[in-house]
Amino acid sequence: MGVLTMGVFPSLVGSGTLDFSFKLAEAAMAKGHTVNLWLSGNAVMMAKKGQRAFKDYSHLEKKMMELIGKGMETTVCEACAEARGYHKEDTPPGMKRASMDWYLAKTFKSDRVLHIGGE
Repeated sequence: MGVLTMGVFPSLVGSGTLDFSFKLAEAAMAKGHTVNLWLSGNAVMMAKKGQRAFKDYSHLEKKMMELIGKGMETTVCEACAEARGYHKEDTPPGMKRASMDWYLAKTFKSDRVLHIGGE
């Protein structure tokens, strides 16, 4: 099986980028692939544990924790998280924090790379 690395860079409002990325990661893992997920820009909202789920709002913490438990390596851009007030102690268990170097290193070791979102 292959290694898939996804960089997720959603827009500020009205983006399905995160939802799509988690669905794609889940499907790839179900087929036996290794998945690395880099969360940058507004995707760093996932770096805040204990968020409250509301009806009609996308809530991905449970899905993310499930996929991390199955082996998905999930790393958040430390600079993006800090800029938005998400500190190390806010980070969910199993999620890593790193600089863009992590993402770049993973892309070179992957069979496929997807850059999802961004302007």
